[in-house]
Amino acid sequence: MISPSASSSDPASVSTTEERLAWLALALTPGLGPRRILRAVGQCGAAEGILHLPLTELEALHFPAEAAQSIARGDSARAAGKEVEALAKTGAVFLTLRDKAYPERLRQIFDPPALLWVRGDVTLLARPSIAVVGTRKPTLYGAGMAEMLSRELAQRGLMILSGMARGVDTAAHKGAIAAKRPTTAVWGTGIDVIYPKENKALAEQMIAGGGAIVSELPLGTFPAPQNFPKRNRILSGMSVGVLVVEAGEFSGTRVTARCALEQNRDVYAVPGNVTTKNAWGPNTLIKQGAKLTATWEDIWEDLPTQIRLEVEEREGLASEAPPAASLFEEAPLPPSEARVLGVLRQDEALQLDEIMEKLEPELSSSEVFTALFELELSGRIRQLPGKNYVRCF
Repeated sequence: MISPSASSSDPASVSTTEERLAWLALALTPGLGPRRILRAVGQCGAAEGILHLPLTELEALHFPAEAAQSIARGDSARAAGKEVEALAKTGAVFLTLRDKAYPERLRQIFDPPALLWVRGDVTLLARPSIAVVGTRKPTLYGAGMAEMLSRELAQRGLMILSGMARGVDTAAHKGAIAAKRPTTAVWGTGIDVIYPKENKALAEQMIAGGGAIVSELPLGTFPAPQNFPKRNRILSGMSVGVLVVEAGEFSGTRVTARCALEQNRDVYAVPGNVTTKNAWGPNTLIKQGAKLTATWEDIWEDLPTQIRLEVEEREGLASEAPPAASLFEEAPLPPSEARVLGVLRQDEALQLDEIMEKLEPELSSSEVFTALFELELSGRIRQLPGKNYVRCF
């Protein structure tokens, strides 16, 4: 049974149930990529008709022998039926390129996916979004900037889009969640295969917060190196711009930036310390014409007027209801906590002995210990290995 949000009765769909199942069958056929599928559907007029062609006519469409035989034997159609049953169990849906809910920006790129698997809110895919990408091993500065910029852009109504990889991607999603806004992840695995595994809680938090997970790969697809560069064209294709935060010379982030340029998307980059290897990517992009980005305003002011108006209109409508008044105002920090917080930085960790040394004339060691404990409990600071402390953005 097809989920109601993906059925032919849904106004977001322009195809019949049989036609949508045919698209799914083609997407699951071994040896058929998006371009072959789109070309064949264009020649035949509909995906459903392709499934009923004899083997000779399938070969005339320049399908590989393996693909033509899979369709002719009915293997592809049976695989589609099993995939629909599995989707129903996970609560996910699929979108074909012909469905109205398929993201319009992605539809316009050179090689759009023929099919998208989606878990979560499908309507998010149509929202103006900024893709935030970068290294899997960011510095404190890089992770902090990714989280801060994502949070502030999300607060202003832009969708934060990333790949949920370790490092910058994870920080970007966390920033949107901190803003209490939905965020969307594009995976290089099936939407039921969480990678990396340590992000399982983050994935569930994203879905619980009204976000979405998207992939062009079938359920059960495990991580494979070749899937992630292909995924990057979807990240840039769905977005209005790509923000690069730290990336080495040979980083996969370069693939996303190149895709963005080929797709006529804006590229933004956070400048980095020239003595660190992760600064090579964004600094080089800035030299090549990417917009230097230090605050959310740098991106917001550069957006096309139509995009800004669209976001402002939606946010204005959403904020018509009066905000709920808080019964409690945030209490000011005790003097000892305020003093400890004042010596900590967001982009550089301080070791406990250094903190003690800076505050030695004013606070005793027990007062510093207590202040650090309370600040960490309140989420204002983080403790890193080796009793190093950093201020949260």
